[in-house]
Amino acid sequence: MLQLRRLAQAGFVIRSRTTTLIVDAFLSPRPDRLVPPRASAESLGGATAILATHEHKDHLDRAALPALVAASPDAMVIVPAPLLDLVRALVPDARVIGARVDEEIVVGDARIAPVPARHGVTMSDAYREDARFLGYVIAVAGALIYHAGDTLGYEDQARRIRGVDIALLPINGRTPEREARGFVGNMDHVAAVELCASAGIRTLVPMHHDTIDGNTGNVAALREYATRYPDVRVIEIAPFAEVRWPPD
Repeated sequence: MLQLRRLAQAGFVIRSRTTTLIVDAFLSPRPDRLVPPRASAESLGGATAILATHEHKDHLDRAALPALVAASPDAMVIVPAPLLDLVRALVPDARVIGARVDEEIVVGDARIAPVPARHGVTMSDAYREDARFLGYVIAVAGALIYHAGDTLGYEDQARRIRGVDIALLPINGRTPEREARGFVGNMDHVAAVELCASAGIRTLVPMHHDTIDGNTGNVAALREYATRYPDVRVIEIAPFAEVRWPPD
């Protein structure tokens, strides 16, 4: 049995009977948050590993990271390898693992396969595949989960994630207006559904769509578009809610 708890934005807790992974936990307040943080680092204690897909503050929450690490004294911190120095300034060196594409990481009973993401730190370097931006394919408790991080689609993405059971995908998209304000965009609801359909993924959990003012996505449009593909099921997880896998 697997439990999947969403922490708002792109944050999730993935928990099996023996292993707990925290991915992209965004716990700090900020003025444009539509969903206030309702979980503390202390309440998330006891993790096996703490993962971040890239360095944006709503994915690698540097203000909250030391407390997260303190609350989980046995947890490793997994980040893209180019971010090692940034993270080692916050937590002990021995607790940090640099993730690289195609180099599997084993923590607890989970196997974590880093895969590329197509994103950017700022609009000046968007949109490209770069070692600073990753997704993770996580094998745990008999399930394969793809956490895409922030990304657009890219050429061999579907091949890399074929066989995944659950895809956690951003649906906020990109617009010239948001890009002019510095928001590096992501795939939209159409691209998310098409990716699942092309990769044979049956369960799509939307993320990165309801937490930041002016950078949201549309779950109703996602559900409507998904009706084109009866094999793709959309499961929306409200912020800080939890679901079990496999579902009843």
